[in-house]
Amino acid sequence: MFSLEQLNVFVAVAEELHFRRAAERLNMTQPPLSRQVQKLEQAVGARLLERDNRRVELTAAGRAFLTEARRLLALAETAGDLARRIDQGAAGTLRLGFTAASAIRTLGPLLQRLATELPDVDVILHERVTPSQLDGLLRGELDLGLGRPPFDTDVLDSRVVFREPLCAVVPGNHRLGALGRPLRAADFVGERVISYDPDRARYFHELTVRFLAESHPRIEQRVHQILTVVLLVAAGRGVALVPASARGLGLEGVQYCELEGAGDSVELHAIWRRNAAGPVLQRVLTMLPEHR
Repeated sequence: MFSLEQLNVFVAVAEELHFRRAAERLNMTQPPLSRQVQKLEQAVGARLLERDNRRVELTAAGRAFLTEARRLLALAETAGDLARRIDQGAAGTLRLGFTAASAIRTLGPLLQRLATELPDVDVILHERVTPSQLDGLLRGELDLGLGRPPFDTDVLDSRVVFREPLCAVVPGNHRLGALGRPLRAADFVGERVISYDPDRARYFHELTVRFLAESHPRIEQRVHQILTVVLLVAAGRGVALVPASARGLGLEGVQYCELEGAGDSVELHAIWRRNAAGPVLQRVLTMLPEHR
């Protein structure tokens, strides 16, 4: 087999058609350059150059081989560059899980930044509720998730990337929307409430239960997607608590009300498996916002 060094020597001689100029171009002496050409011809099994004291010319085999030699050298350079970019996290694949709610405020800007700063990273998106994301991270199906706590912090690491208030969403003509002040738990007494599945949407289920604990609401439905909740409210099936970013859904027939004392109680976490952060993930993590 021939070496990349031999290919490089042959291309220099073929382009210069002069052994001395090729040697000067490669910063080497002429005898070792001639030996490399001879070894290459032996490895190929064909004469590539016609040479005498006055001239150097490519044979027909040499002309054909020159095209392939240039291609192989370019491929070797590209492969090395790709390996370096992957090692630096500038190229590769990121399998990204996200919830529908996280897509409203966080996913879009992240994807735009990735496209601009890491164009050679192929992002494969997986829309999943948080429990499914956690399973995917543990099984190695996902590299990064955008989801909600709780999760096993012995196995998974995380960073808070967004905080926002919890708010109420009510039908457009509802009495709660006409109060003109932040709502208290007592305002929901007797109201039909659309709540969350305690398994598939545990985080928002617990936030809803915690805020409305003393009002004993009438739970009409339990769903697991923010969009479904808002659609049911728009259909007049009840009221609900949602993250403030749900306003970005732009659905008609509803209005949003602040909650008294809610603060920035809703957290969105970037979640990844401990000890499994490859170069691409490490690079992406430096691009994520961090809210303390």
